[in-house]
Amino acid sequence: MALFKAYRRFVVVVWQFLPLVWGYLRDRRRFVLFGGKRRVTSEMRVARARRLLDSLLTLGPTFIKLGQLLSTRPDVLPPEYVEVLADLQDRVPPAEYEDARIVLEEDLGPVDERFDDFDDEAISGASLGQVYTAKVDGDEVAVKVRRPGIEELVEADLRVLRWTLPLVARFVGQSRAFSLENLADEFAKTIREEMDYGREAEMLTEIRGNFADDPSVVVPAVYESHSSNRVLTMEYVPGTKISDVEELDRRGIDREGVAETVERAYLQMIIEDGVFHADPHPGNLAVRDDGAVVFYDFGMSGRVDEFVQSKIVDFYVAVANQDIDAILDALIEMGTLSPEADRATMADVMELAIQDARGESIETYRVQQIVGQVEDTIYEFPLRLPSNLALVLRVATVVEGVCVTLDSDFDFITVATDYLAEEGYREESIRQFAEETADQFQRSAQSAVRIPPKLESALDRVEREDLHVRADLEDSDGVVDRLARRVVLGLAFATSVPTTAFLYAEADLLAAGVMGAFTAAVGVGLYRSFRKRRGTLATPQFTRQNLGQRRRDD
Repeated sequence: MALFKAYRRFVVVVWQFLPLVWGYLRDRRRFVLFGGKRRVTSEMRVARARRLLDSLLTLGPTFIKLGQLLSTRPDVLPPEYVEVLADLQDRVPPAEYEDARIVLEEDLGPVDERFDDFDDEAISGASLGQVYTAKVDGDEVAVKVRRPGIEELVEADLRVLRWTLPLVARFVGQSRAFSLENLADEFAKTIREEMDYGREAEMLTEIRGNFADDPSVVVPAVYESHSSNRVLTMEYVPGTKISDVEELDRRGIDREGVAETVERAYLQMIIEDGVFHADPHPGNLAVRDDGAVVFYDFGMSGRVDEFVQSKIVDFYVAVANQDIDAILDALIEMGTLSPEADRATMADVMELAIQDARGESIETYRVQQIVGQVEDTIYEFPLRLPSNLALVLRVATVVEGVCVTLDSDFDFITVATDYLAEEGYREESIRQFAEETADQFQRSAQSAVRIPPKLESALDRVEREDLHVRADLEDSDGVVDRLARRVVLGLAFATSVPTTAFLYAEADLLAAGVMGAFTAAVGVGLYRSFRKRRGTLATPQFTRQNLGQRRRDD
């Protein structure tokens, strides 16, 4: 039965994506079976991204979640797709209460006995679950119930995705095919974790404990006695939606202070605690009347290991210091930038990004613009993005957007720099730099002592004509091999033509025919060696001129 459902679902998915596939086929060959490649403009990508967005919404919960994950993977999709999919909202109409009641009673028992009161009108409907309000021992609670029958639909969709992955991989390069395979594994893991409300309760409780001494951050408490793997009962904490600027002003709330609280909370989660709330869109953040920020929905959450934490610190410190080389080093060590990318070109990209983001004051620049430029470059230079780091990068941009909504003059980097200084990270970076500088100075002094004797020895060998120089030619693109092949084929062709003519003149038709066939084969090979272009050197995709053109187009 499950297999039959997957086959039926496969037909629906293929039908939904067929227009996009047809467009991609025409990109490769204008008339599908023949013709040259078609130039794809940025406007065409945006139109296709919107079509993809509509298809994902039509296909339902699993594909909505897939779209949200794709919006965090600039190594898989072009920037136009990432930007469009970033607006994908996880909001679908709630299921009937009677269906949700079945889940509640299977896991917790009779609703009327377990809860003092239960409102059967859902206050929130998401792709995987829906939220109701109720009362437990007189306390108002929020009850999150997994959407009925969602497990079977998700498993069928995951099977469809596994079937379609080899087909999709045929239209992308080897590097992105690898990224797609990782993405499929990551998505299956993520969506199963998000359906596991037991895991969400553990993450929520851990993060709540990390902010126990911070009154400016509120994380709801879990009612373990009324929770299971399909039901999560939490403390109900009302608040004003963080993007409702007019209501915040009406209540006299300091929006700049709220923005700073949000950023500092995420910096602590990512840099200090290593566990973070990974879905900070405005629907999951609220503000109490006292200015405290309330976090909802911990289904999408992640962990960061110590190595990545240290590199994120290095990145922020480098941005604060405007140290381009240190920024590139941090990105390469984190795995967000290919070590093979043109470093000079990337330095120009980062320099322009910082200049564009600076504004009137030299201390004012936006991390979102910096990360945005890096994301564009990630797509031009394909790489393998660690899944948790992709979430971290996405969280950084979304949080910055939320903060700018609260305060249009909010300076993300200044707040981050102050936080790092308060926690001692910047001083540690300065101390480490001083130690490295001292080591380099010591090595330089030692080299200055060793160089004169070695130089004198080398000059003596030159004088005795006993100096040999060995040079190795690096030819990773195979240019020399192709040149040698062309030379050999050219000599063979030049020799075989008169030989064929001579045999024909001597009336040895059989030998002349064989030699003629050989000559033709050599000629075709020589012609194709000039027509076929392989291993050409990569042209940098980002220069000052085309970056400026991109911005003018936008």
